[in-house]
Amino acid sequence: MYLQSSVFPMNTMMQMPERCSECGQKMELEVGFYYGTGYVSYVLTVAIIAICFISYWLIIGMSSKDYSIFYALGTAIGIALLLQPLIMRYSRVIYLYMFVKFGKGRASR
Repeated sequence: MYLQSSVFPMNTMMQMPERCSECGQKMELEVGFYYGTGYVSYVLTVAIIAICFISYWLIIGMSSKDYSIFYALGTAIGIALLLQPLIMRYSRVIYLYMFVKFGKGRASR
């Protein structure tokens, strides 16, 4: 779906071909189509932060008497920031799949 399989170099990680090499589906359905991926990215980021926060709570534990809640929050935000390039790419894939139905080797709208 992307021109390069890696997220590095980051300045070209979001480049996509004009059409799918398998089915010929146009990748950008209309001008500004991928602006909606911000919502998908937001949901994925909140889910990752919640999973990290709950995992930290279950594995290490938290208390209101010390600063462990801030360590958990910092860890969760740090992991979400490190995964942000992948989240951006996956949000585009999910958003495209929400609007384009694929089946029997051809994409149909």
